[in-house]
Parts: sequence; structure tokens; C-alpha cells
Amino acid sequence: MGAAMDDISILIADPAAWAALVTLIVMEVVLGIDNLIFISILSNKLPEHQRSKARRTGIALALIMRLVLLSTIAWLVGLTAPVFDLGIAGGSDGHGGTAFETAFSWRDLILIAGGLFLVWKATKEIHHNVDPTPNQDLFDTGRAAAMNFGAAIVQILLLDIVFSVDSILTAVGMTEHLPIMVVAVIFAVLVMLIAADPLANFINRNPTVVMLALGFLLMIGAVLIADGFGVHVPKGYIYAAMAFSAGVEMLNMMSRKRQQRRAGEGKD
Repeated sequence: MGAAMDDISILIADPAAWAALVTLIVMEVVLGIDNLIFISILSNKLPEHQRSKARRTGIALALIMRLVLLSTIAWLVGLTAPVFDLGIAGGSDGHGGTAFETAFSWRDLILIAGGLFLVWKATKEIHHNVDPTPNQDLFDTGRAAAMNFGAAIVQILLLDIVFSVDSILTAVGMTEHLPIMVVAVIFAVLVMLIAADPLANFINRNPTVVMLALGFLLMIGAVLIADGFGVHVPKGYIYAAMAFSAGVEMLNMMSRKRQQRRAGEGKD
């Protein structure tokens, strides 16, 4: 216990440790956006009185999952070791090599499974938003909505596992100090908790934002699948594209509001 406190005291006095903490907090918050978008969209399908509870439960599970993974770092790092190799040549990358890896670790398999689930879920939700009539009755009955709460938590938990593994492995790659990882993870999850209701309500009030968020989930799912196959897409490009799309949608919303105001003034 005393040795641990000494280590923490040394870290507190180390400027490099503070720089690593700030960098890791920013990274964890950015990575948490993916998790939060999924939780927001899924919770908005529940009855209104259950939505906040589902969001808090999902984010609490995300925190628990990350802390559990942090307590088993040695095992978690072992997930990056190859478990099998297909032993076949992939497509050519133009340099005589392969376009993707043929050796797969547990981390790769988790990312591929999570990416496939995200693509399936986002595609299904886009279908329901574009053509809701065939299944409209499923969302009109209280019984079906009540049954969906447990299903929503299970789906959130599955994606929490995927995002948590990615988040903690990113943290391990950025610093070797466990206290820094714990503080960064807790801070990022607190930000998620604070932003959950406002983000979900904003998405719910703006149907076009729902479609944009589902598009983000499709893109995130594709990136997870690519990452699982060893094709590493820089996340900076992904989040820059998401920010640009969100900015364009904000301009569209402002334009619609101005048109509505003008239409209202014209009627007066």
C-alpha cells in the first residue's frame, strides 16, 4: 500500500505523467463518442420513462467493463497474440505483400464481431427509419417496448465489451502507469454520463441527425472490421469526417429554422 502511494506521489510530481494523463483523457473521451452514439440511439427506442435508466445502466456497465479490464492488463495484452493463421495469401497490396493480415488474435476477432454487429444494427435501424410501416406495430405496443429494455441492455453490454477492449488497449499503448489509465477512464466515462441525456434528446428531436448518427455507426463498424483484418485506418481521419458531416448538418438545421421563422412571419 505504501509503495503504491509512493508511486502515485511520484506521478503527481512528474510533468510527463500529467501530459500523458491529459492526452489519454482526450483520447478516451473521443473513443467514448462511438459508445455514446450507440447507447443514445438504442435507448431512444425505449419508452420515455426508461430511456435515462437505460443510458445510465449502459454507461455504468461501460465503466465496470473498463475497470475490470484494467485489473487484468496482462491477460488483456495477451489478447493481441495470434491464436490462428489462415495461411492463405490475401489480396496484393501493390508491394508483393497482402492487403490484410492472415493471423488473427482474440482482439481481432472481437473487433470483427463487434463491427459486424454494428453494421447489422445500423442497417436495420436505417431500414426502420426509411420504411417504418411494415413493423410499425412492434413499437406501438407497451408489451413489446417493455420487452425491449432487457434486449437493449444486452446489446449495449455487447458493444461495451468491444469498445472497452479497444479503449483499454489504446490506453496501454499510450502509458505504462495504471493510475493514469484508471483516472483517464473514469473521467471519460463521467463525460459520457453527463453528455448522455443531452445527446440522446438532441438526436431524438432531429430525425435527420438520427440518420447521420446511424451513418456514423456504419462507418465505425466498417473501421472495426478493417482493424480486425489488420487494415488500420487512422482514427483522426474518421473523426474528422464525422466532425465535418456534423458541421454540415448543423448548417442545414440552422437553414431550416430560418426558413420556418420566415414562413411564420409571412403568415402573421
